[in-house]
Order: sequence, then structure tokens, then C-alpha cells
Amino acid sequence: MFDTKVTIVLRDDLAAWQELNVTAFLSCGIAAQFPEIIGEPYRDAAGHVYNPLSIQPMVIMSADRDTLRAIHRRSLERQVTTSLFIEEMFATGHDEANRAAFSTFDPSTAKVVGIALRAERRIVDKIAKGAKLHG
Repeated sequence: MFDTKVTIVLRDDLAAWQELNVTAFLSCGIAAQFPEIIGEPYRDAAGHVYNPLSIQPMVIMSADRDTLRAIHRRSLERQVTTSLFIEEMFATGHDEANRAAFSTFDPSTAKVVGIALRAERRIVDKIAKGAKLHG
């Protein structure tokens, strides 16, 4: 149905609230990069309007630290722009502080807790190799 695939990979040792938080942030990043994946508003039978949602399913996966590091590296090697969440962002309280914390790390030192990407299906599958379906 879709030539592309959206995959979010979470580190497998996160608390439930962290998994939900990271997934929400990362999916917003994908929507910002690819606004065409956002559909039309929803309307119920009473005429109430609700926010539009993604038209494309998102696969949620998990991986250990080393596999997540490899996924990050492979995404950079293939020049696939990703949404990335690092551990230090849990301690910040707003976007500016998130970006400040993020800017102090490079790919070899970042403590990645989540990554999201959208690309051709086969490319996403190669990048996310080693991750398992979440849950």
C-alpha cells in the first residue's frame, strides 16, 4: 500500500512513561518532516471535529543500546534524516533546553533512547535490522 515505511525504535530498557513520551515526540518529528502524511480532520456523527491523524501506519520496535546505536549509525551512513531522542532530554523542560542538551553530543557519544525514520520500505528495513516489534 505504501512505498515508504515509518518505524520508531525505542531502547528496550525505558519505563512505560518514557516509551510513550519518546514515541510522541518522535512521531511529531516525522510529521514535521513529511507533512503529507497527515490526513484530513475527523468528524463524528454529531458533527464534532477532531484533529487529523497520520495516513500511514507507524511500526513501533525496540532494541538494546548497541542495536540502537547501530541503527543510528546506519541512518547517518544512508543519509536518512531521522527524529532522535537522547537520554539527557528526559531532564529538560522545554524545546530550547532539549536542543541545548542535544547539541553537546555527537553520534559516538549520544545516549540514544529512540529514533524514528521514514524512507523507502527496504531502506528502513535495512537500517532497523536487529530491532524487534515492541511489546
